[in-house]
Amino acid sequence: MKYDVCVIGAGPGGYVAAIRSAQLGLKTAIIEREALGGVCLNVGCIPSKAMITAAHFLHRAQHDAPVMGIEIGSIKVDMGKLVTWKQSVCDRMSKGVEQLLKGNKVEIISGEAHFRSTKELEVVSSQGKTSVLADKYIVATGSRPIEIPGFAIDENEVNSSTGALALDKLPKKVVVIGGGYIGLEISSYLAKLGSEVEVLEAGDALLKGVADKDCVQVVARKLKKLGVKIHHGAFAKKYTKKGKSFEVSAEVAGATKTFSADKILLTVGRKPNSDQMGLKDIGVAMDDHGFVKVDPQMKTNVSNIFAIGDIAGQPMLAHKASHEGVLVAEVIAGQNRVYDAKTVPAVIFTDPEIASAGMLEEECKAAGYKNLKIGKFPFAANGRAVSMMEAEGFIKMIADADTHVVLGVHIVGPEASNLISEAALGIEMGARLEDLALTIHPHPTLGETMMEAAEATLGHAIHMIQKPLRNGSGGAQPRA
Repeated sequence: MKYDVCVIGAGPGGYVAAIRSAQLGLKTAIIEREALGGVCLNVGCIPSKAMITAAHFLHRAQHDAPVMGIEIGSIKVDMGKLVTWKQSVCDRMSKGVEQLLKGNKVEIISGEAHFRSTKELEVVSSQGKTSVLADKYIVATGSRPIEIPGFAIDENEVNSSTGALALDKLPKKVVVIGGGYIGLEISSYLAKLGSEVEVLEAGDALLKGVADKDCVQVVARKLKKLGVKIHHGAFAKKYTKKGKSFEVSAEVAGATKTFSADKILLTVGRKPNSDQMGLKDIGVAMDDHGFVKVDPQMKTNVSNIFAIGDIAGQPMLAHKASHEGVLVAEVIAGQNRVYDAKTVPAVIFTDPEIASAGMLEEECKAAGYKNLKIGKFPFAANGRAVSMMEAEGFIKMIADADTHVVLGVHIVGPEASNLISEAALGIEMGARLEDLALTIHPHPTLGETMMEAAEATLGHAIHMIQKPLRNGSGGAQPRA
């Protein structure tokens, strides 16, 4: 069968690219070797948020409800039933993707694809082998967990996030190798459900260079409150089996230490699946990390092959892949589009959540901004947050002191994942602090904190006391 466009991979980049291609009148096929929706929908974003939500409900019932005067009594966690519910969420979403593809007349092909040439694919499935021809190919095959020596992932003894989201029973003790966002999200949910969690982080700080350091401090304090133990400068070396449990050996500050565990979770990052379909054989260029090189229209060096999502470089985020999916379809259809996003917002679903858009403070300085206005507004001063009993954290806003253009917004607190979209829109549109501060926000809402953070950065927040500047104008001090 011959197609105008063939998409390889049905994750959040691939299925979006296929749907948009079909909407634009292109005869489109999509090839998927596992489940529609990809890693994000089946074993990543969606199932992890389902488990995090369940753990959050449990934690609030145990700790917040009694303060409100609601006595619930003893609570039992049925891990089997919880995992079954989580899977039902994934199955529902995957079925929805299938209906969308079929409704847009995209042909779904099950199997593993391999390039025979720049014009032809071989697809291998349980039904045998078949050939697929297309004028244009979109590679959207995503990424997979990185392994380290001594810790091969088998989802039994050593688990990736996939195994950690499908536990048939709650482990008593868990060792998490890697203090990145995946490791911390899962550490939070397991700790709330009742596991003892220890995190081995090679670096000297959590989420270094990934999230605002002030925001990370709030999460680190909450993790400690939850009983999660974090070991910095810890390099896992090997593990041994001790009956039904394990002992993990790690080098910590020059000494060898052992950590006991019922489950080992490895979350040291992800790498692109660029080595699995013969891309090098047909001359597709890649960088030293295995990411496919693309131009602003997601074109590779091979004229009829495009790449999007995790395989096309950082940041490895589902919403960035979806954005690229729409873009690449429109480019193939003849529209003059390029990737020109000013920011890709990022969210870490810890407790409290961290969300960011734009540049970190150190990135602003590296970009040549010499004078910055930086302000914070705490959720503790927001009536809605207090009434929700979720008043930890703040919104931190960074702007150019000369122009007041917003450069970065970093949130740690309740509903940060939802609040960050206003910041992303503002940065994308070149908003100034005054644009946010003078926009009337509804009360009582968490969204008011965005307005008040802008006011705080300008130096005249209403619901917090700020030190006046020497000239008497009041406000947040510019930082050189």
